[in-house]
Amino acid sequence: MFTSFSTALSALSAHSTAVDVVGNNLANLNTPGFKTSVVSFHDLVTQSLGAGLGETQVGFGVGRPITLRQFSQGAIKTSAGELDAAIQGDGFLVVTDKNTGGNIYTRGGNLQVDKEGNLLTSTGQKVQGWMGANGVLSTNGPIGDIVIPVGTLKEPVASTRFSFDLNLNAAATAGPPADTFSTSIEVFDSLGSPHVLTVNYTKTTTANVWDYSITFPDADVATPVTPVTGQITFDQNGKMVDPPVAGPFPQIVIAGLNNGAADMTLDWNLFEGQSPRLTQFAQASSVNANQQDGAPAAQLVRVGIASGGFVLAQYSNGQQLTVAQLAMASIRNPESLIAVGDNAFGLSARSALPAIGLPGTGGRGSILGGAVENSTVDIAREFTNLIVLQRGYQANAKVITTVDELSQETINLKR
Repeated sequence: MFTSFSTALSALSAHSTAVDVVGNNLANLNTPGFKTSVVSFHDLVTQSLGAGLGETQVGFGVGRPITLRQFSQGAIKTSAGELDAAIQGDGFLVVTDKNTGGNIYTRGGNLQVDKEGNLLTSTGQKVQGWMGANGVLSTNGPIGDIVIPVGTLKEPVASTRFSFDLNLNAAATAGPPADTFSTSIEVFDSLGSPHVLTVNYTKTTTANVWDYSITFPDADVATPVTPVTGQITFDQNGKMVDPPVAGPFPQIVIAGLNNGAADMTLDWNLFEGQSPRLTQFAQASSVNANQQDGAPAAQLVRVGIASGGFVLAQYSNGQQLTVAQLAMASIRNPESLIAVGDNAFGLSARSALPAIGLPGTGGRGSILGGAVENSTVDIAREFTNLIVLQRGYQANAKVITTVDELSQETINLKR
């Protein structure tokens, strides 16, 4: 009978621990990426009474409960944060411990940037991944801190080629006056200053042949640039046959810019792969698209995380560059991880080594930009557990008071 004291006390301790776990779950009801914990009870060794053949067995109570964290998927909620990232599927973001500098793991994707440009979690841990250079990203090397180019000025890129996707009217005549068409495009010099390049097309007396003239504004140069002229020939199906795909293509050289920029050499790109960009059909002459490879100087406007874990920087000239890639870790037995605070987990002695790689590969989940993963705590289930644990605690407290009364009766027998 007196064993019931320790048995009931072990139950009180176990239920008290379980209530603490439920309380922690409810406290983190709104913590992004939080994973709920459950308690697993187990009994202690059983003693046999009597002849020792097991007819009568009395246990020694309940052991210290085992806490298991359930890494189920939380609901994905769209957010207004440009740096927010949610993990859909298995895996963790890799961050560094502020105290030890080692890698720890989290699913809390509400990120921010400090004054030095470091990408951090909401609790100040540095997010790990791969950095890009000039829009070129390589994920073959080791991971490191992600540093956002805060407030940087993107240097200009001088134009070296231009193109037009257009149709010249097959019904045009040589006149007089001859039918003409004109297209213009803005190009940039080495200082980022814009200049307007113009191409004029004139129908010739020869069937399916047009003259062209490439001109540059005289006001932008110390000495006027001589226009580049030539002819464009189409076949009977309206396909451009001259200049041929092998070239040479028209080229204009611009020297002596008034603003002191470097001389420019611009190539007219007439083909998209093997397909001519220019056609001659019985439709009004018109431009469908144009492009050039230069860009002015630009300020960084904003930085955001796109789906796939890409960190994109948008500049004032409309360009977007990939500046970094978030890394993800896959751990085969995540339930063995140890919570280290700040919504992060560390490895235990039972944890498998993390496999670090790109999102969406090797069994790792995907990263969704502009979203966060909600906590997996179910408030209804936790309150139900709380009621059950409360009843269990009360029942075992009653056992103690009952055994105490029985003990008093036993003592009174001696009087």
